[in-house]
Amino acid sequence: MITLPLADIKAKIKEQSSLSEDEVNQKIKAKLDQLSGLISEEGAAHIIANELGVKLIIPGEKLKLKSILPGMKNIEVTGKVTRKFELREFNTEKRSGKIASFIISDETGFIRVLLWNDQTDKFEEIKEGNIITIKNGYIRENNGRKELHLNESAEMIINPKGVEITVLEETVARKKLSELAEGDDNVEVLATIVQVFDPRFFEVDPNTGKRAIQKEGKFYAGDKEIENIGYAYVMNLFLDDGSDNVRTVLWRNQIQKLLGLTNEEVLKFREDPASFENVKTDLLGTIVKVVGRVKKNDAFERLELIANLIFKDIDPEEEIKKLAAETPKTEPIAITTETEKKPVVEEKTPDTTPQPVVEPIPAVEPEPAPKLPEEESVAEEEIFPDEDTSAVENAVKESDAENDKDVMSIDDLEDINKN
Repeated sequence: MITLPLADIKAKIKEQSSLSEDEVNQKIKAKLDQLSGLISEEGAAHIIANELGVKLIIPGEKLKLKSILPGMKNIEVTGKVTRKFELREFNTEKRSGKIASFIISDETGFIRVLLWNDQTDKFEEIKEGNIITIKNGYIRENNGRKELHLNESAEMIINPKGVEITVLEETVARKKLSELAEGDDNVEVLATIVQVFDPRFFEVDPNTGKRAIQKEGKFYAGDKEIENIGYAYVMNLFLDDGSDNVRTVLWRNQIQKLLGLTNEEVLKFREDPASFENVKTDLLGTIVKVVGRVKKNDAFERLELIANLIFKDIDPEEEIKKLAAETPKTEPIAITTETEKKPVVEEKTPDTTPQPVVEPIPAVEPEPAPKLPEEESVAEEEIFPDEDTSAVENAVKESDAENDKDVMSIDDLEDINKN
């Protein structure tokens, strides 16, 4: 079902009729009164549009990215590729195939595009900066974010002639740790590592990335026995920027970046945990920049920062310039001074009224600074989150009614299944 915002419905009515905005509002109010509040204002607007023959959704209409709504099918959009991710192959118990994704932007916004199976054949041709026209795509919503999916019936044209696009850049919001809120996405923080926990390793099916569970001496991913298991890993650390501290969760790619190690080198800590002690010591006091999303850990009633990107080599001067550019400028306040005059001292008769005795206030001992919590078991998360997207939320979604295709999360380009 497509839910069109009320403002968009009114705009469509005005565009396709001779009514003014006041006339449209009057008709909607009259319809609400007629139906005695049995419908919403949006519902009344839909009825008015239908009565006037106004088409709110036109199949095949060229749309701006801002106008795209979940549930739309057979749409046509054009945008510039502003970010390209990797092609992934997946193999689940239900099916196997290929998936690739990239971001397109126009002057109104941006959206993630997903290519499935045969559509990925053109993926190698796509470069950042290319202009892409997509026809017959369909829109799905995943965790509040819109995704543009292409299956076999969709068409993609790379660099169509005579088309130019001005893009709205995807922005990253810099925040203090004390300003983080649940649901923040694509947020950036600059903070110091003040506590590091040992990495935790998980047995997984190396072919699918699905968590493997040991039963009676054997490992299983679901009902499938895994003969040669692989390992995934997660690491927690605490960041502090002076305003607050927050637990930060790093998965495989970000751990490798922070430590400057390969996958094989990180896996050595599983066999020799004691060798990680020197690594932890070296990390303490390191200033890092993290881009990620904020999630509430319901098990421990706290906010956690899930790292999508982490940068260790920070240029202080560059960060100061960036902070100065983001700080709103204020007009200087002019301060005037007057010629100093000696105050006139008036003689006063001494006050002989008895004064109340003020009891001294006892000194209050300051409370000790709260300790950072010890390592706690982390609620199960994704095994292989993508390098620079949000973490895996759903690996394979319900089949699409029209296209009969499982819809995979845009975030799932590395881990195919979530346990």
